[in-house]
Amino acid sequence: QVQLVESGGGLVQPGGSLRLSCAASGISISPQAMEWYRQAPGKEREWVVIIGVAGDTSYANLAKGRFTISRDNAKNTITLQMNNLEIEDTAVYYCKIRVIGVWGQGTQVTVSS
Repeated sequence: QVQLVESGGGLVQPGGSLRLSCAASGISISPQAMEWYRQAPGKEREWVVIIGVAGDTSYANLAKGRFTISRDNAKNTITLQMNNLEIEDTAVYYCKIRVIGVWGQGTQVTVSS
């Protein structure tokens, strides 16, 4: 059974940082493009970033300059380093295996003073 488990969310003040992780099981992520999405209360889920098999990346404008995605194929894990967080970044963050469309359960990120 393919499964993704996100972790690392929490409550942080504006300007703070969080590091999210997404651990895969039941599948090797090494040949997979992986993505992060987020969904804020009352809003549609939106795409944040993708990392390709070769480590190439593409970011949504909301993430450029503040978020960094990385992958560790040996650990079967991807991470999302989020810096300079803003209140508008409050959302549930999900990772996804792009091609086969498997999602994790999400991790809550709350940015509040």
